[in-house]
Amino acid sequence: MQGDLATEFNVTTVLIIKTSSLGDVIHTLPALTDAAGAVPGIRFDWVVEKAFEEIPAWHPAVDRVIPVALRYWRGHPVETWRRGAWGRFERELKARRYDAVIDAQGLLKSAWLTRRARGRRFGLDRHSAREPLASHFYDVPLPVAKGQHAVERVRQLFAQVLGYEIGHGIDGGGRSARGESAGSQSIGGEYGLVLPMPRRASSGEARDCEPLDAGGAGPSRPGRNTVVLLHGTVWPTKHWPEGSWVALSGELARSGYQVVLPWGNEAERLRAWRIAGASGARVLARMGLTELAGLMAEAVGCVSVDTGLGHLAAAVGCPTVSLFGPTHPGLTGFYGRNQVVLHSDFPCAPCLRRKCRHSPGTERGQWPPCFEELSARRVFEAFVGNVCKETIHEEPRAC
Repeated sequence: MQGDLATEFNVTTVLIIKTSSLGDVIHTLPALTDAAGAVPGIRFDWVVEKAFEEIPAWHPAVDRVIPVALRYWRGHPVETWRRGAWGRFERELKARRYDAVIDAQGLLKSAWLTRRARGRRFGLDRHSAREPLASHFYDVPLPVAKGQHAVERVRQLFAQVLGYEIGHGIDGGGRSARGESAGSQSIGGEYGLVLPMPRRASSGEARDCEPLDAGGAGPSRPGRNTVVLLHGTVWPTKHWPEGSWVALSGELARSGYQVVLPWGNEAERLRAWRIAGASGARVLARMGLTELAGLMAEAVGCVSVDTGLGHLAAAVGCPTVSLFGPTHPGLTGFYGRNQVVLHSDFPCAPCLRRKCRHSPGTERGQWPPCFEELSARRVFEAFVGNVCKETIHEEPRAC
């Protein structure tokens, strides 16, 4: 199938269907960079959940973002019908005929949207899609091997549709064995983002790793010595223990770093204040995705659980230490340079389960137990080893 479309006619307009989640949307961006470099004049429109509509616009190959609100519409069908929200969306979706419509998600909901668009429809075949029935909605279902990093799978799908070769990237097991792995793996894809924010550090500019002065004076420029702690995530099993966040925040503060805590909902806000109250960190005001991207692009580094904002940190080039317990970093880990993954060596990890089979406070001393060996001290040492390098784009040392 590879190259069929490209040999039939010149492809210049492509519609992407990738509606959610935050991490999945970010995983799609390197494929656009590949395509823009391989196919002269190619332009993209993108259907995405309204909550994430800022992100596609950051890529220079994207012309039009078409927001959809499937999550809200399903919960409020009467209001959706009365306001004509679906009709407006469908008119915008069908306003243009595309050379190709690519479902980069492989779910029934995304396949259904793909089928309603105008153009030749491409997606994953039944052996490759997360929901195999989705493959029946496409004109051309394509094979993309599982067991690879999500970014690489999307890159390969686009390359098949548009008829070009891509460079080698991360393989699904490529972040070492258990325990710890540095981000020195081959990164084949580039995000290629242009953010509406103040200037980011250039490729040859040193990233400041000096501690603050003894008097505790603030940073002399935005982002200097700022460390972002991304503590919020949806699955209960992905949460690093709150006491570990307190200990890490305190250790970073004692070393002269300025620790900040973003949040996205009430539970995260309350947790941020508890961590700050016990460690002296600073709780940020609620921020949008563009503001958070700017913050992390200028920060000295980030520590994150497996959460969408961690993928955003990687996309804007922020050196990040990520903490993985029940999920597989080789398949959905943070993709980019200067990324260090600390992941569990607990026997059942990665279990890929939202609910841990171990009960809190009974079988193990810490819950979730897959984070037992990821102590605050170990995370701190990995962080310092990752950020204190000569330049931003130098490959990180093993920590």
